[in-house]
Amino acid sequence: MGPWRLLGWFAVTAVVLFCLYHIRTVAMSIIIGVFLTALLLPPARWLRRRGLNSATATTMVFVGGLLLAGGLIALLVPPTVDSVTELRASLGQVLDDLHDLTERLGIDDRRLLEQARDYFSAQGGEITTGALAGVRTVGEVVVGAILALILSVYFVHGGDRLFHWLLDLAPVRARTRLAETGHLIFSVIGRYIRGVALVGLVDGFFIGIALWILGVPIALPLAVLTFVGAFLPVVGALLAGLLAAVVALVAKGWLVALIVVAVTVAVQQIEGHVLAPQIYGKALDLPGAVILVAITLGSVVAGITGAFLAAPVTSVIVALVHSRRHA
Repeated sequence: MGPWRLLGWFAVTAVVLFCLYHIRTVAMSIIIGVFLTALLLPPARWLRRRGLNSATATTMVFVGGLLLAGGLIALLVPPTVDSVTELRASLGQVLDDLHDLTERLGIDDRRLLEQARDYFSAQGGEITTGALAGVRTVGEVVVGAILALILSVYFVHGGDRLFHWLLDLAPVRARTRLAETGHLIFSVIGRYIRGVALVGLVDGFFIGIALWILGVPIALPLAVLTFVGAFLPVVGALLAGLLAAVVALVAKGWLVALIVVAVTVAVQQIEGHVLAPQIYGKALDLPGAVILVAITLGSVVAGITGAFLAAPVTSVIVALVHSRRHA
């Protein structure tokens, strides 16, 4: 590839990224819709092979998914409320212990609290502005989530027709290559999303069982958080395990917290060396250092969204490079 052609590709990429940034809510909705499609399309295709038409199969898959999500929420709320009450009492005892410790060290914690209160009072305008920005962000998230769900319904029902319609817009000579690239990208995304979901399910199950046996409050919500953390490889699991250890420290003491840390590390080691390679396969076997660098770059460029997309985008790029090399 010549230098001018390379500069041209950089220019096109920069323009595309600039446009995506200004329509990031819509772009993110499309990406999340594709991720949901990769997760839900296999059961829909299974139902179609059993004789159901596309509309019925799509309806059954999405209704089943919504019922599963509703059941999970109904299962989470009652124990979470009870556990938060228990945790609040434990937190009061921890705060009393910290107060005694600061007194023994000669630190006036009440004075520190007054200084913090004065600081936040002085920053009231900025806090209000940040709160308004947060409300706007929440609104964008809700609108984006609804759009992503609607798009995923359409993609599962008629995604093949849409893909072929887009191919017809391309030059005839490029259609075969674009079709192969599109199938490869969707295949990688599908394997990645299903693999992450399965790995997160296993992590959440074993860590949740350990927390429940140890009597740690909000064990079920922490297990669900561990599952969600799997979608942010390496970092998400670390943060979920750290939060579980903090809750265990507040509620049960340092010994139980150390046991939680040990269980989390053991589960992560089993995942990294046994489970993940079997699920993802060699095509998605990315070194931990590469994932960390990708997540860091993604978070710098696009915040939480970039961190979330870093690993799947890196997986797609690596798969395309391998495909190009073996072509």
